[in-house]
Amino acid sequence: MRQLTHAHEGDVVVFNIGMTVHKPHRPDLWWPVFTAMPGMLAELGRNRAAAERGEAEDLGFLGGWALMGRRGPWVVQYWRSTEHLYRYAGSTGARHLPAWKRFNATARTHPGAVGIWHETFAVPASGIETLYGNGAVIGLGQATGTIEATRRGRGARERLASTTG
Repeated sequence: MRQLTHAHEGDVVVFNIGMTVHKPHRPDLWWPVFTAMPGMLAELGRNRAAAERGEAEDLGFLGGWALMGRRGPWVVQYWRSTEHLYRYAGSTGARHLPAWKRFNATARTHPGAVGIWHETFAVPASGIETLYGNGAVIGLGQATGTIEATRRGRGARERLASTTG
């Protein structure tokens, strides 16, 4: 079996964000929240490609994917640092800030219609271990590319220990 691990060197920020619809009969209130994230992911993906070509400043976004959970949509994102994440979130020229302002306006006038949540994990390189077997490359490996797992060690403990030095 071919085993791979993520190619990224260094720390990573894992950002989870999602929404919960409390009033499904009011799509006028939750649909704008639902549709905002694909536009942000597209914007971040375009920036990443342009930055790799040297045509734009790197916003620090490594990759992200939308999932559907039991409680609603959920997006997992990978970033180079919390500074990059916060800079994007507060940028007046990006899609996030206007979407955040629209959500807050809706939440004030229609409390309880839709909920949002996020979690931010600043993960030091010494706390990251990945394994992708037989072509199942998702998550950090999909975002940053992969290398042969044996370059970091033969097992999970060795791979995790290899990032501490």
